Amino acid sequence: MTHEALVLVVDFGAQYAQLIARRVREAHVYSEIVPRSTPVADMLARGPDAIILSGGPASVHVDGAPSIDPAIYEAGVPLLGICYGAQLIARDLGGEVARTGQGEYGRTDLHVEGSSLLFAEQPVEQVVWMSHGDSITRAPAGFTVTARTDAVPVAAFEDRDRGIYAVQFHPEVRHTERGQEVLKAFLYDAAGCPPTWTNVSIIEHAVAEIRAQVGRERVICGLSGGVDSAVAAALVHKAVGDQLTCVFVDTGLLRRGEAEQVEQTFREQFEIDLVHVKAADRFLAALDDVIDPERKRKTIGELFIRVFEEAARDLGDARFLVQGTLYPDIVESGGGDNANIKSHHNVGGLPDDMQFELVEPLRNLFKDEVRAIGEELGLPEDIVWRQPFPGPGLAVRIVGTITRERIEILQHADAIVTEEIKRAGLYRDIWQSFAVLPAVRTVGVMGDDRTYAYPIVLRAVTSDDAMTADWARLPYDLLERISSRIINEVPGVNRVAYDITSKPPGTIEWE
Repeated sequence: MTHEALVLVVDFGAQYAQLIARRVREAHVYSEIVPRSTPVADMLARGPDAIILSGGPASVHVDGAPSIDPAIYEAGVPLLGICYGAQLIARDLGGEVARTGQGEYGRTDLHVEGSSLLFAEQPVEQVVWMSHGDSITRAPAGFTVTARTDAVPVAAFEDRDRGIYAVQFHPEVRHTERGQEVLKAFLYDAAGCPPTWTNVSIIEHAVAEIRAQVGRERVICGLSGGVDSAVAAALVHKAVGDQLTCVFVDTGLLRRGEAEQVEQTFREQFEIDLVHVKAADRFLAALDDVIDPERKRKTIGELFIRVFEEAARDLGDARFLVQGTLYPDIVESGGGDNANIKSHHNVGGLPDDMQFELVEPLRNLFKDEVRAIGEELGLPEDIVWRQPFPGPGLAVRIVGTITRERIEILQHADAIVTEEIKRAGLYRDIWQSFAVLPAVRTVGVMGDDRTYAYPIVLRAVTSDDAMTADWARLPYDLLERISSRIINEVPGVNRVAYDITSKPPGTIEWE
């Protein structure tokens, strides 16, 4: 995408790097995350209006500590260092970063001192969120110290002439009371970035790029019925109209009643050209005896592409394939310097010999941004606010062997979870809520008889963007209703458990 302003967030391995990028976008300025290994010359070649150095887990004193080319300080691009980024600026420009033996973690009282661009018109006493062991004890020559804490003499410093600013705390987290104001002061006042990154501008840029990429050629869209593919389809349809055909592949791994819902919504309500491919037998055959989660994802990803290729030939050899790939998909599939957490079927699971050129208008967006775009495009609420569903479907919620019997068990249990979450009025408050079928059986007693049946694991998490998530504190009476219904209504199940693992260390899905 092309944008009026661009902010690059250099990731030094921070827990909150993605959050920094999101907060910048919330200020209506476009941002992208780049790995710290990106040469500064390459960053500058993109013409950024500002650069932010993220925090990170390392100490500037350890051997092999992440660093950056000092040329960045002389580039004339406004620079903001956060936590580790602030310590890096201090060390590189002649200040002092010391191991004082007194770190700061969590809520901390900040004392603003003197005249400051970042803290202009803010209270001199405010609460910030700290997370650091080393401390900046002396700012570099030419810099003004603009804030301190009771434990640290330099909690923020700046040199307006050079356009370099640094804060030891984390303005991107909600616990920092004035954090967004600090970021806006840097973006608007220090960097002069106009707040033009809006839903309307995102749509305009996406439509222009789609038209430039596909021209007058045929396009097909892999439509699942979820918000990502629906918004992607709506954007492409806005751009190229009847050049688009949506292909809905019924893998047999969908939620109960999902195929009928997709048919009704997109064929009847939106009047989009829709091809419904019923391929459950093919997917189940391909997954026969496949247990390893990565193999499941790659098997499903490859077969999806083969089905799309067949549909494209039937439509006259469509060259382009639209996917609802999001930024978190790229990160978790090992984009940039990131570890490959799991291969998303539409990223790491794609076959090397794929014949399509991909159209991914949501590739740089987080889920909350996609929902906002969906609303702007006029998509119905039940589509826009539908909870995320993995591309491989129930295959990654059935641990171990996939059979028709196990699919039916999980579909039934999952439908109960969704019904009860909605009945409790919590569906919009929870990022995802679903059932998982483990590869074990447990002993139970039902009707005075011994049973040996499957357990169902409930999973419900809260999140902003799926990069991190916390387990949802569901009311006990709701958990009781879900458990009772599943055990009484789903044959083959005799136990229900609740997963209270956050991300990290777990992932949202089980596989």
